[in-house]
Amino acid sequence: MTADRALGHLRVLDLTRVLAGPWCTQLLADLGADVIKIERPGSGDDTRAWGPPYLKDAEGRDTSEAAYYLAANRGKRSVTVDISKPAGQRLLRQLAERSDIVIENYKVGQLAKYGLDYPSLAALNPRLVYCSITGFGQDGPYRDRAGYDFIIQAMSGFMSITGERDDRPGGGPQKAGVAITDLMTGMYAAVAILAAVAQRERSGRGQYIDLALFDSAVAMLANMNMNYLVTGVPPGRVGNAHANIVPYQVFAAADGHVVVAVCNDSQFGRFCEIAGCAELAADPRFARNADRVRHRDVLVPLLEPIVRGKPVAFWTDRLEAAGVPCGPINSIAQAFADPQAVARGLRIELPHPRAGTVPLVATPVRMSDSPPDYRRAPPLLGEHTEEVLRELLGLDASAIAALREQQVV
Repeated sequence: MTADRALGHLRVLDLTRVLAGPWCTQLLADLGADVIKIERPGSGDDTRAWGPPYLKDAEGRDTSEAAYYLAANRGKRSVTVDISKPAGQRLLRQLAERSDIVIENYKVGQLAKYGLDYPSLAALNPRLVYCSITGFGQDGPYRDRAGYDFIIQAMSGFMSITGERDDRPGGGPQKAGVAITDLMTGMYAAVAILAAVAQRERSGRGQYIDLALFDSAVAMLANMNMNYLVTGVPPGRVGNAHANIVPYQVFAAADGHVVVAVCNDSQFGRFCEIAGCAELAADPRFARNADRVRHRDVLVPLLEPIVRGKPVAFWTDRLEAAGVPCGPINSIAQAFADPQAVARGLRIELPHPRAGTVPLVATPVRMSDSPPDYRRAPPLLGEHTEEVLRELLGLDASAIAALREQQVV
């Protein structure tokens, strides 16, 4: 461990797979934690097989490294252990004694039968911070259900507010383009873990953290939750518009699409001047945002042909110059090529044993004194098994060979 990095004093025993847990532990690794990723011998994290696409080698051939797996496992050390075997369980208990944090996403109660649940490990290491991630949490009527991001998006209310209105072409509920509830749960988990570590500095004790995808998905609905709670009326889908601000939406331009985000009345006035429809800003139906929200179905059809008459660059250049927020709808390729993304270094490359290098996405966290750095590409399956067992548990080559022979590692 390297104490010069923000979390360089912390070791994480990572018993997670797929996305929510790995997303959390990748962030901790970016910030300097020593993350030891425990994987099944022979197969590893499920996402290793979630391809194509796969990372390509120097000759353009597919490697065995799926892009999905690469997205969430940078900076970790991979150790293969069969936790169904008593010898494997002993190894993990020994590693937990030498760790600050354990994070897992097994089904509720599953790790107790292996002696790897929080009470068992806390008895060995009272300073341990232990985080469990499940679909629905450790209690409640759904505690035993498996949690999948798509299902959680549906059940949490997220999809009821995502997508076009039912009366418009393509109307109906939509999921997000990424597994948003997994990602948000991973972020909430990272915050909770670091809060527990901070508390441990005062109390000397670790604690247990119960994180659920369902809870996270409900919590992240933010102002849409409050729109319901203060009115008793569930908000509906408004597509690429905003429930509380108008015009704040996607418009078709002459050669693409543009997002116009008019946040106040003065911005609306400037927008109308540039669009050549200043009379709309003076119209009492549209003068104030509250009026524009009430008359959305009148105003937007008036604006649509006006925006469609000019190219995207006209709107982005003129509106930005006037202080009216707007932007083009980019493809992911266009986003990475954008001068801002280039200036911020959002694409990075790390050495990779099978491909020469691997392209990755930088963490968005910027810190002045202990910035994130990237010391390891997403590991090959079991790449660090011998290193970790030797370094942390003091096992010699013969002991490790015996474990391999018994198919424990």
